Amino acid sequence: MLSTAQFDTLAAKYMDTVYRLAFSWLKSHADADDVTQNVLLALYRTEYVFESEEHVRNWLMKVTANECRKFWRRPFRSHENIDDYAEKLVFKQPSYRELFEAVMGLDKAKRLVVVLYYAEGYSIKEISEILEIPEGTVGTRLTRARAQLKQYLKEEESNE
Repeated sequence: MLSTAQFDTLAAKYMDTVYRLAFSWLKSHADADDVTQNVLLALYRTEYVFESEEHVRNWLMKVTANECRKFWRRPFRSHENIDDYAEKLVFKQPSYRELFEAVMGLDKAKRLVVVLYYAEGYSIKEISEILEIPEGTVGTRLTRARAQLKQYLKEEESNE
């Protein structure tokens, strides 16, 4: 079991990562908060002995994915307008807002692999393990997501 100090350190370090994955999956601020809380409670209560920092991170992503699956099945899920959430975020460049909106416009399957691959830095193999899908499927979703994002960003550029 983790000591309070170890938990505090890990929670502070990974809370945003857990939240980003949950929000990418559920597209709801409140649901992402709930999932983040559940994941951190699971971390606090776990008897699991972690081998390394990377092991903790992967465990958290796996637990987050499982919690999101549970939430996704609930009949009372809520969806928020992505523009409301985007207004709360601070982007270093205006083009980052466009990219964020484009990624959040992808369907869930593609959005998750894009966030895990580009924002969180996981490999295709690691994403495959986290989401419990074949590596080929992850690669296909990434390829299709890139094509969709490229098309979306071209359309946005031509509209300006």
